[in-house]
Amino acid sequence: MSIRVRFAPSPTGYLHVGGARTALFNWLLARKSCGTFILRIEDTDEARNTEPARQAIYDGLKWLGLDWDEGPEKGGDTGPYFQSQRKHIYDAYLAKLEAAGRVYTEENGAVRFKFSRVPILVPDLVCGDVQFAATDEPDMTIRRPDGGYIFHFVNVVDDIEMKMTHVIRGEDHLPNTWKHIDLYRALDAEPPKFGHIPLILNPGGSKMSKRDEGASIESYQNAGFLPEAVFNYLCLLGWTPKLDREKFSAQEAVDLFDVSEIHHSNARFDMAKCTWLNQQHLRDLTGAALVAHARHWLEQAGLQVTDEDYAARALETVKEKVSIATEFPGWVHFFFREDFAFEDEALTKLKGNAQHPALLTALRPALEATSDWSEAGITAIINALAAELKVKAGAFMPLLRFSLSGQTRGPDVKAMMLVLGKDRVLARLARAQALLAA
Repeated sequence: MSIRVRFAPSPTGYLHVGGARTALFNWLLARKSCGTFILRIEDTDEARNTEPARQAIYDGLKWLGLDWDEGPEKGGDTGPYFQSQRKHIYDAYLAKLEAAGRVYTEENGAVRFKFSRVPILVPDLVCGDVQFAATDEPDMTIRRPDGGYIFHFVNVVDDIEMKMTHVIRGEDHLPNTWKHIDLYRALDAEPPKFGHIPLILNPGGSKMSKRDEGASIESYQNAGFLPEAVFNYLCLLGWTPKLDREKFSAQEAVDLFDVSEIHHSNARFDMAKCTWLNQQHLRDLTGAALVAHARHWLEQAGLQVTDEDYAARALETVKEKVSIATEFPGWVHFFFREDFAFEDEALTKLKGNAQHPALLTALRPALEATSDWSEAGITAIINALAAELKVKAGAFMPLLRFSLSGQTRGPDVKAMMLVLGKDRVLARLARAQALLAA
């Protein structure tokens, strides 16, 4: 089974989410059936045919985990995989149509294909049988006056040459599929099996464009999404696997994929849903994997990771609160520096309560005296001191959070204390004491 995905490089050099989803469904079908996933590039438009534009396709597919079996950077038996390098093949197939009397040349040099003018049935893996009546459209141009071939013709030729058996593409191509089948028949070739998937709509209900939020795969990379989460979300834009949950792995998707179960209705893009899924996948990361995912954004914020074990423990304290990796620095910066700022509003509020300096004054020596630097040990000290001072144990928490991080939000206070360690906690309490006493 040979399954293809084709891409025209974008003039702005990005991989559109719609094209990525089409590639994903082709990839799932190929992996489910142990078929060959073939990537080819439509690069006959010189304005679009740039190295950065092509690289954006490769990088985006690789980031999503959509590895191709044949194509650019891989090679294979049915190349070349760039349409700009296949003109001699198109010329040969045009000669076949000329010999069969199925084309004619106009005065301006354009070559047109003679439609058969008979009803054509398109058996579709997603939409079912779609019948097209005999056309009254003008015959189709397949080569322009300048000698360049149009995509209807070259994609049919490439599918024949590359022995394609299955093609999944957007439903906006369905109205043209009868033309392609007419070409296959004229070339005495068996058409591949087609599956036309629903479009992706933006929240406003129109077809998703390059200007819409989340339209490019690169935007997810830059925002700190996990590739497995974006893969998961793209699957759900048109297909619902038979699971009792929405979060699943790529392997689960392969195991469950059935092209006949792709939805018929258009999919509505929802960035909040995609972000939620990312949060669910993020929670699966631990240790080195968690650090590897967050490192770029930590270091971009000036937070150097010198001890991976320490960084992992720091990140674990906020993992449940973070949706995407770009949020990590705001939640954990105080773990990586001593010169963090104190929130003015929080400082003013804490200084407004005369009880707070006394609580810190009592807490610091009690913590310094303990040899049990564990959650249970810290809890016991706070509870005992609260009973002695006739306050609730919770009264110490905003003070501790402020002293240790300079802010009012963050991870569990005791988790922060365990990660920071006794010496750093005591030093920070002393700094906060001075601030509150000033």
